[in-house]
Amino acid sequence: MTDVVVYGATSAGVCAAVAAASAGATVTLLEPGRHVGGMTSGGLGYTDVGDVRVLGGLAARFRQDVAEHYGVPVGHYAGPEPHVAEAIFRAWLDRAGVSVELERALLPVARADGRITQGLTSSGSYAGAVFVDASYEGDLLAAAGVPYAVGREDRALHGERWAGRQELRPGRHAMPPWISPFRDDPSGVVAGPLLPQVRAEPLAPIGAGDGGVMAYGYRVCLTTAADRIPFERRDGYDEAQWELGRRLFAYWGSIGFEPSAGTLLGLEPNVPGGKCDGNSLGPFSLNVLDGSAWEYPDAAPARREQLRQHHLHHTADLLYFLATDPGVPASVRAEISRWGLPRDEFADTGHLPHQLYVREARRMRGEHVLTEHDLLSGRRHHDVIALGSYHLDVREVQRTWQWMPEHPQPTAMVFNEGYLSVPVPPYAIPYRAIVPRVADCTNLLVPVCLSASHVAFSSIRMEPQYQMLGQAAGLAAALAAGSGRPVQEIDVAVLQDALRDTGAVLVS
Repeated sequence: MTDVVVYGATSAGVCAAVAAASAGATVTLLEPGRHVGGMTSGGLGYTDVGDVRVLGGLAARFRQDVAEHYGVPVGHYAGPEPHVAEAIFRAWLDRAGVSVELERALLPVARADGRITQGLTSSGSYAGAVFVDASYEGDLLAAAGVPYAVGREDRALHGERWAGRQELRPGRHAMPPWISPFRDDPSGVVAGPLLPQVRAEPLAPIGAGDGGVMAYGYRVCLTTAADRIPFERRDGYDEAQWELGRRLFAYWGSIGFEPSAGTLLGLEPNVPGGKCDGNSLGPFSLNVLDGSAWEYPDAAPARREQLRQHHLHHTADLLYFLATDPGVPASVRAEISRWGLPRDEFADTGHLPHQLYVREARRMRGEHVLTEHDLLSGRRHHDVIALGSYHLDVREVQRTWQWMPEHPQPTAMVFNEGYLSVPVPPYAIPYRAIVPRVADCTNLLVPVCLSASHVAFSSIRMEPQYQMLGQAAGLAAALAAGSGRPVQEIDVAVLQDALRDTGAVLVS
């Protein structure tokens, strides 16, 4: 039996495994894919941090290792090249003596007396005293029967101002007005079949809980290097899939606005090696807004793979569309065509990232549910294990449409709905948020799909915070395994001292 079994080699999973091993526990790290690091090594080269003063422990060490690798001051780069991030994590795991098992997809787990006894995978079973679910999806907690939530709640549930379906607001991520959603009528007057990439289901009332999940996408690593791989037409590319984009560019042209390619994808060399982290910056982007993310968290593995391919095809096809389609301004096509896929990244996945950006999936219902009230007030908690600081950051949840009756003739328009950005002060994340309720499971810790509302999770979901929470989960797992006590009953003061010894910041 292993002392600690960690499922999911995300950056949280790596940090959990390294922390537990460094505390003297035997550790096995299980990963369903072929890589370690999750989004940190999977395309998210420009890492959102918030207030750097709250970063400590392994999150600070990662930034230090990145700086040392490139010979620059800490913070000079917001993140490393993907292959460098993975190499750093691999070195950590090797030095800590963690047993890493790749391509270990999770199957139902074995339980007894309120504890997980074995994690069953496609390649065998793994027994452990304590388990850590560090996956983006929360698959281990779900398999263990721990209750969870998915998507947006109603405002009334926690009394949160920012919960539920959002108003249709203007802004950088919003569609401009008067773009028709109808395939056969660009005027938007005669109803008919909807364009691709527009969700057909009706909108819930403002503030209502609709289960909506913020959009997923791939964060692409791009380069202007001479040996770059150009964007090519994929077998199965569908011209009709991109009519909404043509209408968007036509509208912008009609009002004399010509976007730069950078305003669409963030084409700035913000990653070492002259590379950039392509992001979703505008109303028509790498984010997939057709509602497919809503289905993903609870989907069966085969269906999840279909959804992942759907997002991957969107990514490849969008880049080709922007680089070649006559409906795209010539200046945008020319700028996009200066970029391509780097030959030294993601060689085993066609040079597109191996990790889908699952911005949110399941969220455990644990000992304490963090809400916007905890974050906006900067509330202190006696059992603090990490600090957060990034703003509430809900990306678009859906692309939808509505009739606009106030127009001289009722006209339908496309809307992007769900985007939200609200500043927060540094706030405490309590230990109670990463443990289940005692009645649900006594030997599981959850540093990624932790116990939080949809709104609160939108801030917590950043990779540096996952790293800090993963480290705390790993140390707690080692304490629980060593003492034989339930994870809910470890001495949190001892955990906090251990965190401080590694440089963790627990007071803002």
